[in-house]
Amino acid sequence: MNRVTAKILHVDLDAFFCSVEVLLDPGLAGKPFVVGGRPGSRGVVASASYPARKFGVHSAMPTAQALRLCPHLQIVESHRNAYRDFSHKVMDLLHRSAPVVEQLSIDEAFLDLTGDQRLGRLIAEGLKREILDQFGLTTSWGVSENKLVAKIATEVGKPDGLVVVPPGQSAEFLAPLPVEMLWGVGPKTQQVLTELGIRSIGQLANAPISHLKPAFGDRSAELVARAKGEDSRPVVEERQAKSMSAETTFARDLADGVALERTLRELCEEVGRRLRTDGQTGSTLRLKLRWSDFTTITRQTQLEQPTDLDPEIYAGALALFHKAWRPGRPVRLIGVGVAGLSQQMRQLSLFDRSWQEDERLLRAVDEIRHKFGRRALRRAVQLDDLHEDGLDPGD
Repeated sequence: MNRVTAKILHVDLDAFFCSVEVLLDPGLAGKPFVVGGRPGSRGVVASASYPARKFGVHSAMPTAQALRLCPHLQIVESHRNAYRDFSHKVMDLLHRSAPVVEQLSIDEAFLDLTGDQRLGRLIAEGLKREILDQFGLTTSWGVSENKLVAKIATEVGKPDGLVVVPPGQSAEFLAPLPVEMLWGVGPKTQQVLTELGIRSIGQLANAPISHLKPAFGDRSAELVARAKGEDSRPVVEERQAKSMSAETTFARDLADGVALERTLRELCEEVGRRLRTDGQTGSTLRLKLRWSDFTTITRQTQLEQPTDLDPEIYAGALALFHKAWRPGRPVRLIGVGVAGLSQQMRQLSLFDRSWQEDERLLRAVDEIRHKFGRRALRRAVQLDDLHEDGLDPGD
């Protein structure tokens, strides 16, 4: 009986955050810009446009360093809701197009089309064209008989590329590539391999296990197998998220209790909005605090019943905050998370239906903010922020 050759596709949305920003503001097209924090505020680059990358700018780079490399670089504030919306649309299309989809991140996924009689190239070309036509987003694709090689093929073809590695040709395809392109080879592993005289994936594939074992031990055989393009991992349908969270790192360590509570409320509103969008409620509430010396603590509590309502999330988070925080102590990072997720379900009461009114109100607020931006509606206690932003509360 002949073994069926796997047909694995990998897709990556090119410079995803930047691509969405160009759709929101076409004036950014062709310009060097980044999505990320402002310099001087511990800002880092979340995504860099391809024109910016020509100057050496890349993600995770401090914004101040990016500006030194490219003085005329534009810095764009992120629009997280828009990124999530576009991601959901693309992933929905992929789920309708393949029997098994494993989403790796907001902009990346594997598709298993083993058994589909169509050529992998034709499937990828069709989806690539459909994503561009429907959503205005370019993608890069890799097609291979396993996940490892498909992902590397995508990297080779970026941006806006499509690379197909025929069955049985994985080792030949990988051999000339630099060893750091191999999945699982980080900077430290690369440094050790370089010291051993191994710079290409082909050199690693041909290296004797005995040559590698002093440095990598039992991991040596796995590294050689990967270098030969061997990977037996299946594409696994993504599991439902186990938690939802939001956090922020302050530009300067913050010790103002009022400002900390205001930030905490905003984070709770973000978590609540995401829960409602996904039709989820959570039963466990978590608070995360990082002090000025980088020490990080987490505290959690069980809610009386699962919720997706901002006031209930905030009340629980505020109680945890006041138990953990000493007035005047500087805070570097604050975060809120909700775990124990399940489909929306509340214990009904014959006498108290106020939560239904709260939920209707919050959903209306969600809709307005989705359409006009997060700052379109704000609580009275947040009006001080408008002055800080140079806005008039009456605007």
